[in-house]
Amino acid sequence: MTDEPFDTGAARPAQDEPFDTGAARPAQDEPFDTGAARPAQDELTITGLECFAHHGVFDFERREGQTFVIDLTLGIDTRSAAASDDLQETVHYGTLVDRVRAAVESDPVDLIETVAQRIADVCLTERRVEWARVTIHKPDAPIDATFRDVALTITRTEANR
Repeated sequence: MTDEPFDTGAARPAQDEPFDTGAARPAQDEPFDTGAARPAQDELTITGLECFAHHGVFDFERREGQTFVIDLTLGIDTRSAAASDDLQETVHYGTLVDRVRAAVESDPVDLIETVAQRIADVCLTERRVEWARVTIHKPDAPIDATFRDVALTITRTEANR
């Protein structure tokens, strides 16, 4: 065993050279951005939410139904919740999951695009959600081929709903 760290092969900066993270830096004459007006950098993620619904273009999809799997990532600012330790200052993800499941399982539609938009609309009604990324998986899509999944991902803000 050696005390040397594992060498990833990545080039290292010289001792007096700062490490480049790839992040954009302001020009020398630009003021530093304090982030006061930037969107939330915090993300709440819910993955693998299974819902059984009757969406699809074909009659048998509507009649027999199928499982849809939902992944959500929500942009929220968690600082006030962290400071107060108060559930009212964040998104109650248990309640949100119930609302998303109800939206998926209601009124059959032809397209997963419509279902994804419906879910995004539900998420954006939460007052703390600044943006929502919704992925809807249709693992049992009626495709005559071997495949693992069909999925659609959309990202919405209140402005581009």
